[in-house]
Formats: sequence, C-alpha cells, structure tokens
Amino acid sequence: MIYITRWYQSDCTLGRLYCGEFQCFTLELPDRGNRKNISCIPSGRYRAFKRHSPSNGPVIELRDVPGRTHIQIHAGNYTRQIQGCILPGNSITHIDADGIPDVGDSRAALNRLLAMVPDELDVVIA
Repeated sequence: MIYITRWYQSDCTLGRLYCGEFQCFTLELPDRGNRKNISCIPSGRYRAFKRHSPSNGPVIELRDVPGRTHIQIHAGNYTRQIQGCILPGNSITHIDADGIPDVGDSRAALNRLLAMVPDELDVVIA
C-alpha cells in the first residue's frame, strides 16, 4: 500500500509518500475542487495498478477517481508537467525560476517505488 499525506499551498500541493520503509515527497496541482486538469485529486482510498503509459512511461495509475481518468503517479519535476497526477521526488526544491516548488530526482524515486510495489495495490491519500 502507498500512503500519501499532503499539505496545501496556493500554487501547489506537496506531500510525503510512504510505502513500507520507502519514503519520498510528492508534488501535485493546488486544490481547486477536483476540477479536471487544474486540481489535485480528492483525498481517499483508490485501487491502483502498474502500467506503461505512452506519454509518461512506467506509472502507477489510480482507478475510480471521482470525475477523473488516467490519474497517475509518474515522473516529472514541475507543476506544469501535471494534469491532475502525482509526481514523486527525493526532494522538494526549486529547479526553475517560476517560484513554485518542484520535486528533484523524480525518475529515481519513481523507479524505487515501482520496484517495490505489486502490480495492483491500494493508494491512500490523506
């Protein structure tokens, strides 16, 4: 199981992801009432599965997110790379000059996570 705790800011949603002994940070869009492509997803428990996305490569995709489809945990560093998904990273940092927090080493964090989770799992977002 993956468990994510979040804290909300006006320009993004930051979080901490836990999976067994593994921990990393997460980056999402700000909370805008679950509006498609511009908001983080609602807190809740979701079934998820590993798959290969044509646009994002290896991902963990969440099922049955209310009003949303193709919500994934995928590699990326910036909020501009998100349309409602979750980016894992080994650090919260500022990579570019837009003033919005970013996550660092996202591909490495995702690869470690993918290596330890089963093909189907639960994701709990608090």
